[in-house]
Amino acid sequence: MNILTNIIAADEDELEAVAESEHPVEEWSGIERRGIDTGKIVMLHCLLTGDEFDLAAGAYEPVYVDDEGAVVLRMSDAATEKLANLDEEFLETIAEELAATEEFEKEDWDFEEVQSLVMDLADLARLADSQGQLLFVWIHPVKT
Repeated sequence: MNILTNIIAADEDELEAVAESEHPVEEWSGIERRGIDTGKIVMLHCLLTGDEFDLAAGAYEPVYVDDEGAVVLRMSDAATEKLANLDEEFLETIAEELAATEEFEKEDWDFEEVQSLVMDLADLARLADSQGQLLFVWIHPVKT
């Protein structure tokens, strides 16, 4: 069992539609990656904001869970704001630190993959910010 993750920019009132979508990136602006779980999202949050992991984890409780196992998280406003406003050099530093975490190392993510993820998330956060949207993290189990 693996997971497929879509991180998308959507209006707050679209939460249920995002959660029930079979493939949110086909309906909203977003990115898709395999293997991004809650722990990886929380770790990114910690590196962006300086929050402790246990404290940050509380902010990433699922906002929606469906019968088929899909879980939706809401990216915190603080993390979204940091992603949208940090310069490229600082984002590269975040990517280096993220790639060196246990969450990413144990699954053999290389730096280029993590850097691409962080840069794509920053672009998405800028888009969401410009449109008054939130970032939602749609996590779905897949059998492959």
